[in-house]
Amino acid sequence: MVAASAVITVALGLGYAVADAYDIAPGPLSVEPVQTIRFPQAASAVAATPLVGGVGADKGVDEARATALVDKFAKAKGVGKDFSIIIADAKGDPVVERNQGVAREPASTMKTLTAFAATASLDMSSTLDTETYLDGDTLVLKGNGDMLLGSGANDERHVNGRAGVATLAQRTAQALKAKGVTTVSVAYDDSLFGSKRFPDTIAENNEGDDMLYAAPMSSMAIDEGRNWSGTTKPADPDVESAFPPRFADSAAKTAESFVAQLKRQGIAVNGGIAKGEAPAGKPIASVSSARLSEVMGFMLRNSDNTEAELFGRLTALKTGQDNSPEGAAAAVKAALEKAGIDTDGLHIADCSGLSAGSRLTATTLMQVQAKYLETGDSTAPASEGLAVSGLSGTAAKRNIARSAAGLVRLKTGTLGGVTSMTGNVSRTGGGTLVFAVIVNNPDNMWEAILAVDDLVGHLPEL
Repeated sequence: MVAASAVITVALGLGYAVADAYDIAPGPLSVEPVQTIRFPQAASAVAATPLVGGVGADKGVDEARATALVDKFAKAKGVGKDFSIIIADAKGDPVVERNQGVAREPASTMKTLTAFAATASLDMSSTLDTETYLDGDTLVLKGNGDMLLGSGANDERHVNGRAGVATLAQRTAQALKAKGVTTVSVAYDDSLFGSKRFPDTIAENNEGDDMLYAAPMSSMAIDEGRNWSGTTKPADPDVESAFPPRFADSAAKTAESFVAQLKRQGIAVNGGIAKGEAPAGKPIASVSSARLSEVMGFMLRNSDNTEAELFGRLTALKTGQDNSPEGAAAAVKAALEKAGIDTDGLHIADCSGLSAGSRLTATTLMQVQAKYLETGDSTAPASEGLAVSGLSGTAAKRNIARSAAGLVRLKTGTLGGVTSMTGNVSRTGGGTLVFAVIVNNPDNMWEAILAVDDLVGHLPEL
């Protein structure tokens, strides 16, 4: 009975297969040749066109309207008499200017000079690596300038925290165990920036020992050395919205965090953490910061003083200037002069504009913006990193006309007696212009800020 049933089952199966092959029953089998689908030749093709137009360097700026805007600004309540302003076309040829050659305190618009010098001198696709070396039975932690380390694992979504101390500890422990090493002494190498870590006059605007707005230079730091104890840490590490005190020795604090993480990975540590020097050769483990181009955008959008000074110091090291705040200032000035930018009256107290005593002219600020447009890709990280009106960074909440949203790439500047702004503008009628405005000692700071915003909000109309 079973045998008969099996024969019937096989017969039915063979019968269905034959029916499938001749397309009588549904299924994957077929004896018909495969037909190649042919598509007709396209009748026409749409030619590719650029998504973004050129800067429109030859398109003139309405001088009469620009003059009217400047005259209105000069008479605005709160501005006072201590101001400089310049509006120029995309080539940097002035259209309207007032007191443009008077050197004034620039506040954070100084960062645009540093950004230009850094992009002209450094490989902006490179990273700052934090490394570990094994020197006998001593593990040496070495920093190369990443002051935006995270305490946890690498965070690919953010600039601040892209490289994580926990990830470095994990990779280091894995490398040590592969060598049969389970116990080490630990030292850290913080020699990158020499002995002078702060500009001379920064304390006046940096809340003294609390250092709320800038950290001393360090070869490595977790979140720029911020001490969040007792302060709510912002949810987005790439948006600086709170200013806690900072640790004076960021590298030592980073080493402490690293050792704690290393112990969690099963590596025993003998004694305390010493200062040391990394040996020659290759590291056994490392983590990499965001690319310098990304750090540049972080610096400009947040107006981050620490990263601005860092770019100055890196530029000094790259170009052979002294390893000091003064060397950083000299490196920035040399890069500007090499590019043909007017540096008359320029004095750089630091590379961020936070320190008291910096001076520059509106002409210098304007020519930096014009040079961005001229040089294009070579300085793109600096020009593209600027905050955008109504959309990003320090420009997002300024009182600039809604009609100008997305059309002005700018850098703001604010100190106790300073409001300033510089940038480049996409005009609604086509073409581009550049501008700079500096107000020192205004009659009323808030009214002066509003006057600057009102002026800039109308620039796309020119």
